[in-house]
Amino acid sequence: MERSRVAPHIREKTTVPVSSVADRFASWERVVRRMVPGWDGDDFYPVSAYDNDLDSRDALDPVISALPEEAGEGPPGHQLARLDARFGAATLPDPELSLRPWVRPTTERPEEELGEWWKRKPVRVPWAD
Repeated sequence: MERSRVAPHIREKTTVPVSSVADRFASWERVVRRMVPGWDGDDFYPVSAYDNDLDSRDALDPVISALPEEAGEGPPGHQLARLDARFGAATLPDPELSLRPWVRPTTERPEEELGEWWKRKPVRVPWAD
């Protein structure tokens, strides 16, 4: 599907899905790993990357929900729960949605339908330094 949307010269070079579940997990894991030690000061990380990583997290919910119950409660579900817990520990509640002018989901939904990750903010935001 992804390959059908790009020019032939790009299509030939694309051998794995760009938006695969593995890539979404990797994106979520990378942002959590960056946050846990407190964002390495030498690690450039723009606010747009944070936005993309939260969108990647959104994409994982329907995948886990679509798995058979035993699989959804197995390794993928456990891995996602561990990453979410680490994310929660590295962030603060943001009831005033202070990041919303810069960090917004790509699909429009009412605020109450958004995942918890959209309602939290990093303890230290690297793009403000």
